[in-house]
Amino acid sequence: MSDQIKFIVDNLNKEPFRKNYNLITFDSLEPMQLLQVLNDVLAEIDPKQVVDIREEMPEQTAKRMLSLLGILKYKPPGNAADMSTFRQGLVIGSKPVIYPVLHWLLQRTNELKKRAYLARFLIKLEVPSEFLQDETVADTNKQYEDLMEAFKTLHKECEQLKISGFSTAEIRRDISAMEEEKDQLIKRVERLKKRVETVQNHQRMLKIARQLRVEKEREEFLAQQKQEQKNQLFHAVQRLQRIQNQLKSMRHAAADATPESLMKRLEEEIKFNSYMVTEKFPKELENKKKELHFLQKVVSEPAMGHSDLLELESKINEINTQINQLIEKKMMRNEPIEGKLSLYRQQASIISRKKEAKAEELQEAKEKLANLEREVSVKTSQTREYDGTEVLKGDEFKRYVSKLRSKSTVFKKKHQIIAEFKAEFGLLQRTEELLKQRHENIQHQLQTIEEKRGISGYSYTQEELERVSALKSEVDEMKGRTLDDMSEMVKKLNSLVSEKKSALAPIIKELRQLRQKCQELTQECDEKKSQYDSCAAGLESNRSKLEQEVRGLREECLQEESRYHYINCMIKNLEVQLRRATDEMKAYVSSDQQEKRKAIREQYTKNIAEQENLGKKLREKQKAVRESHGPNMKQAKMWHDFEQLMECKKQCFLKQQTQTSIGQPPSSRLDPPEKFHMLSLMTRADDLILPPLEMASS
Repeated sequence: MSDQIKFIVDNLNKEPFRKNYNLITFDSLEPMQLLQVLNDVLAEIDPKQVVDIREEMPEQTAKRMLSLLGILKYKPPGNAADMSTFRQGLVIGSKPVIYPVLHWLLQRTNELKKRAYLARFLIKLEVPSEFLQDETVADTNKQYEDLMEAFKTLHKECEQLKISGFSTAEIRRDISAMEEEKDQLIKRVERLKKRVETVQNHQRMLKIARQLRVEKEREEFLAQQKQEQKNQLFHAVQRLQRIQNQLKSMRHAAADATPESLMKRLEEEIKFNSYMVTEKFPKELENKKKELHFLQKVVSEPAMGHSDLLELESKINEINTQINQLIEKKMMRNEPIEGKLSLYRQQASIISRKKEAKAEELQEAKEKLANLEREVSVKTSQTREYDGTEVLKGDEFKRYVSKLRSKSTVFKKKHQIIAEFKAEFGLLQRTEELLKQRHENIQHQLQTIEEKRGISGYSYTQEELERVSALKSEVDEMKGRTLDDMSEMVKKLNSLVSEKKSALAPIIKELRQLRQKCQELTQECDEKKSQYDSCAAGLESNRSKLEQEVRGLREECLQEESRYHYINCMIKNLEVQLRRATDEMKAYVSSDQQEKRKAIREQYTKNIAEQENLGKKLREKQKAVRESHGPNMKQAKMWHDFEQLMECKKQCFLKQQTQTSIGQPPSSRLDPPEKFHMLSLMTRADDLILPPLEMASS
């Protein structure tokens, strides 16, 4: 217990606490002060715990500390029955309860800081299952779980980067090294520029070098493009394999079908798809664009009040009246031939509308069929997993085949009707073009004849009168005809709707049951998935915490192992020194002189005496050298001067020999500088010769 208190006091006196406690003052703390110390340590681990416990209720303090200790995975000493004693001791500030907690917290402060930081983001909020039935709550919970997983991955990456050893000092060194390299390269480029400027045709060479660099870059780009094309080819091959697999599956599915029926069906699909792509979808896209433009225009305009709406309605009514007037004027001006053409146009528009309606119906039927086939395949796979048997057998399969045959016959009829409509439409277009050309020719001839006769405009007025008279009858006939067409169309549509309802009734009935079952299964799946996700998140957090604890324990084990080896080495060194000391004592105490001589002390004393004698001799020699240094230097200088004198005499002798060989009489005189130099050398030679003679005589 005393070691524990000493450890606590030492750590509280260090950074960041600086409590300045000793063992006596710490042991004499009151329970409230001891709780405040514990709260300060917890606040260092989790900054949210910075609270003055004098301003807080004891129950709240105990609840807050217990929750944090539970997050930090603190296990009180004893069994589960002692938990009430632990809580009570924590409330009253009992020393036997507080001291172990402080010792445990101060031992692993850094690890607990990390755990408290992660707990703020990784402790999952448990949402009741009845609230998860709401879509918004379920979506929010899913986003919360996704963010939690993203935080886990980012924290792992951050820890890996911290462990990897990247530091700002290394980055700065790299930056400085790169800047130095940049300066060196700039200087090198300048030198190369100066060197190149002296070369002939350097501009042409630079141009060629630039072209070479461009071509190399182009070569790299082409190599990259080649690699991309290889990747595209690989993807295309994979796509081809997938398509071949689909083709095999389709062939397997259509094993009983004949080639003529397959080709006919494919042609029909191609025609239908081409119609959808070339005619229907562009129109729908254009309409959607117009609608979007109109909505954007409406959104960009300011908010309208009731008066603005009334004004817009009045404008719309005025424009509608103007449109009706223009239509009436146009109908008054139209010619009988153009009236017939209008009938053809109307018929063509009716046919096109019928065509679009049928195409839409066919598209909807195809989508329904695809959805039903998808659902049927899913359900068959589920039933196969449950029971291991197929669904459609016997009478059901026969009914299904009969339904498919009836649908195929209906489709063929509709397709035949569409083909007839297309042929009729093409014929009407051609007749319309021919009639327009013929009308233009006749009109031109009539105008030339009227101009010749001097009654230009007569035919126009006559046609106007006939048109006005025939307009009413044509309009009445048109109304009757359109009403008949509409009644027939309504009858056909009603019959088609009844047929579709009767055909789809059993499928819809089965579909309702399957949808109900699907909803139940999806609900059960969502519940299981939520349970699995919560369990997986808890296990993941526990696993990460256990990994951290194992890592900490391994590091402690490595430290203890290194400490163990270091202590063993120190013990061995001490044993060797102790053995040497015992041997020395034995040799020093023994009466044998040889053993004493082997002792280290005797050897060292002997070496010291030898070194002292050697030093004494060297000091005497140094003294003698210092005393004879001045005369010896003077004598050496004199010998040098004597050597110069002899050299000078030698030069004079050689000079005299050369003069006698040439035939000139030797000069009996020397130049004044030479004479002065000779005298000085002779005096130095006397000084050099005399001391050795005196020394020899003495």
